[in-house]
Amino acid sequence: MKTVNKKEGKRKRLIFIRHGKAEELVPEISDFERSLTLKGKHNAALMAGILKSAEKDPGLIITSPAFRAYETAMIFCREFNMNPDSVKICSDLYFSLRADDFIPFISSQSDDCDTITLFGHNPLITEMAAYFAADEPEELPKTGIFCVSFNTLSWKDIRRDSGTTEYFLKPKSPR
Repeated sequence: MKTVNKKEGKRKRLIFIRHGKAEELVPEISDFERSLTLKGKHNAALMAGILKSAEKDPGLIITSPAFRAYETAMIFCREFNMNPDSVKICSDLYFSLRADDFIPFISSQSDDCDTITLFGHNPLITEMAAYFAADEPEELPKTGIFCVSFNTLSWKDIRRDSGTTEYFLKPKSPR
């Protein structure tokens, strides 16, 4: 594994964000189409501001295509003045990503980007964070943010339990 000189400050980072509070599931609207509630939108905007105070740039944003996750990602994009067209939509974050897929999924990302922010759903988003972090986090609450860093130059060098937790931000106790 390539290691990084700490003086350079280079490292790869994954930021996991669970979508905000969504509408209740009703027969007229599919799970995929559910939108954020007003509280969900408020908390997403609040947490986006808190993340912006901790991060200059969320890097590459990858989101589940389900509307509540996409909507949460768009609120964060607005806070960071990012072009919404730069967001990558990944159906695997909603439909089919399993633990065996985590390493290939992350390894396939471009090393040009040092930070990847993932928007998704529980239990998957918490499972991914726990998979990569050496110290397993508790369940991510809605709009919870969990950041893991890796002392490497390449996404291809990241392994299970190899990340160090940088922070875990929650809507009710953001710091």
